[in-house]
Amino acid sequence: MGITIHQVDAFTDKPFAGNPAAVCILPAPRDERWMQNVAAEMNLSETAFLHPERDGYHLRWFTPVVEVALCGHATLASAHVLWETRQLASTDPARFQTKSGLLTCVRHADGIEMDFPTRIAEPADGPVGLVEALGVRPLFVGRSADDYLVEVDSAAILRKLKPDFAGLAQLPVRGMIVTSCSDRPEFDFISRFFAPASGVNEDPVTGSAHCSLGPFWQSRLSQSEFVAYQASARGGVVKVRVSGNRVFLGGRAVTVLRGELL
Repeated sequence: MGITIHQVDAFTDKPFAGNPAAVCILPAPRDERWMQNVAAEMNLSETAFLHPERDGYHLRWFTPVVEVALCGHATLASAHVLWETRQLASTDPARFQTKSGLLTCVRHADGIEMDFPTRIAEPADGPVGLVEALGVRPLFVGRSADDYLVEVDSAAILRKLKPDFAGLAQLPVRGMIVTSCSDRPEFDFISRFFAPASGVNEDPVTGSAHCSLGPFWQSRLSQSEFVAYQASARGGVVKVRVSGNRVFLGGRAVTVLRGELL
């Protein structure tokens, strides 16, 4: 019997936008090599694998080339699938045990809200090759547990970035968050995310990057709630609420296809 796999566009309310993730709900754990092979076959920025565990689900995320410790859009997609297929009641929270601890998602009338840990980007000297690879002079460089965070002077500069992906792939982090104030009044800040070392040159919408972006812009703008936009080709909207050492990330999701792994 085959295993159903779902493809979901996350952080969007319409298909063919936001960030696509594959979601594979398993009856029991599977071999890591098999999961990595499936993720490579799906060739999306993330494929999520989950199976029932205790009072929730165990959740892991794979890019086409590596497993990652935290992923926002594939977590949102996983919760969406559980509710859509009625494996969870719409009023029940989705609880995921992950490499980043317990993550929970709740369903509201205006979308899904995820409870994630903060990833503070402390000020840091940019590594050798950073400026050259980005092709821009940063206003700020910080380093979180996973990524570098770079602030640039304007949204126009951010939107026009054409990084040297081979150069970025040499930096010793998961990825590179680049951010600026928004050039549109409906958004508080915008960003882009580059992760060539993880097999994803530019990620369409990166929920986990907002675990660093939320606290960063909280310190800049003296507010704790934001509407953010990730300015990739597909684009996506992330609602961000910072509370202590947690970041609450909100968004919508749309299933675009279902198939069967034979």
